[in-house]
Amino acid sequence: MDRCIVLVDAGYLLGAAASLLAGEPSRSRIHVDHAALIQGLRERAEAETGRELLRIYWFDGAPDRVPQPEHRRLRVMPRVTVRLGALTRSDGRWAQKGVDAAMHAELTELARNRACSDIVLVTGDGDLLPGMMAAKEHGVAVHLWAVQAADGDYNQSEDLVAEADERRVLDRVWITKAVRAKELGGICVPQPVPRPEIAAILSAPLPESALSSAGRPVEDPGGAAPVQHAPAAHGENGAAASAASEEDRAGGAKGVPTPKDLAALRGPGAQAAQHPANATLRWSSDKGWVERPGGGGEPADVASLPTLAQLTTAEQRWADREEDITAIGGDPYEVGQVFARRWRERLGDQTQLQKLATMYPRVPHRIDGELLRYAARFGLLAHKDDQIDEHDRYAIRAGFWQEIDVRTAEHAAAAE
Repeated sequence: MDRCIVLVDAGYLLGAAASLLAGEPSRSRIHVDHAALIQGLRERAEAETGRELLRIYWFDGAPDRVPQPEHRRLRVMPRVTVRLGALTRSDGRWAQKGVDAAMHAELTELARNRACSDIVLVTGDGDLLPGMMAAKEHGVAVHLWAVQAADGDYNQSEDLVAEADERRVLDRVWITKAVRAKELGGICVPQPVPRPEIAAILSAPLPESALSSAGRPVEDPGGAAPVQHAPAAHGENGAAASAASEEDRAGGAKGVPTPKDLAALRGPGAQAAQHPANATLRWSSDKGWVERPGGGGEPADVASLPTLAQLTTAEQRWADREEDITAIGGDPYEVGQVFARRWRERLGDQTQLQKLATMYPRVPHRIDGELLRYAARFGLLAHKDDQIDEHDRYAIRAGFWQEIDVRTAEHAAAAE
């Protein structure tokens, strides 16, 4: 048929783009506008081949083949099909497994079934050479696209280059329409305004005992609330971001203080002058958080706040699932915002927002557990222990509180 198909090796495309723009192949160093990238691929493929696009196949790796946030965004885009291989960690490095085999199988099957007249390959792996040769034997024109190499040399197999019918280079100008390098030390989510009580805790230096137990200094001693640092192109590939963050922490890079770290600030050895009486640590419902003076758990009126499940009808549950699949990318900060928005919109008594606000920054236990279970749907689990990564938990709760803060302020303004 007189149509074209694009097969994209995401590891090659985004890794080469990171090398070109950021000086290293780590996908955590770049931000990708996937909608713009897909549109750019479509327009260029149709212009280069003179054929209408049938489909773009996006091949990538993911831990346990669980779709990461970027994959969730891509797979609901028109004319885009996502194929995932495994992403495994060996000798401290992440490696894709099964991606080349999947591309080879798709390439040969499309050519054998005469699904198209032209195939565009965005890859550099010589393992696809047999598939390219088979496609040509079935009468398909094969176009090979390369990403401009950072050192001006080839970043593709020379055999692959020699066998292609047509070859084009995606240069820096084209790449930067959809991909940009992240600033060093940048964050992936808006930084919430610190409340006085948590700012007082974060601004105090950690005791030596806490530093030695944590193995890293407190990040941003100026008082900014801890949030997640930039994921890969998760971003943004989320698995690549997790790998990068683990390597950073192993190398001694700064990290966010854990509830245990912060609790040490209010231990017996801490100076009372550094800790105002109202600077109570209530960061999360994790074990080890510091109880409010007077002991006990949550106040009865807060503990009785309804969960989202209790506020949601069957019709709303169906609509929520549809929105999760088609519109929510799965970024941790976004997940927290979406959950808080639904909870707030379905509250019958909006004064309960004020009750919740008194708990900042600790999300009430039942709601917090439900929030993290909701986040787990988006592949945010750390695969070594089936728990959500510490940085992701901070970002999820930061998104939750940002949404609650905005709506609480709106409610208070309307009541005046």
